[in-house]
Amino acid sequence: MRFLLTLSLLTVMGMVQAEGVRALIQSSPLAGSQYYALSTVWQEIRRGDALTLVREPDNRHDRNAIRVEWRGQKLGYVPRAQNRVIAAAMDAGDRLTARVSSVNDNKNPWLRVAFEVFVEL
Repeated sequence: MRFLLTLSLLTVMGMVQAEGVRALIQSSPLAGSQYYALSTVWQEIRRGDALTLVREPDNRHDRNAIRVEWRGQKLGYVPRAQNRVIAAAMDAGDRLTARVSSVNDNKNPWLRVAFEVFVEL
């Protein structure tokens, strides 16, 4: 909710007026990617590629779960330690977008793909 206060302050100050403005609200590594499609598609993924965030409120492991997809392929999740604010924003109907911020050839799956989440104003 801290980002909502910041956005409200910027709006009051007249700094956010144009349509199409977006604000970065989170940058994270991709969690759980070793269990999903990342291993088969990671070499095709490029920095800047759009990602889809899918809310999973009925996920039996985490009620704040947010699935991350690339071109319809399930890649992993927003890390549990960082998903509460994003889940609340999605549940409130905020317009969020996500994109790949880095791709690395690393044996550690947590270090292969990082992504950014933006709120669209």
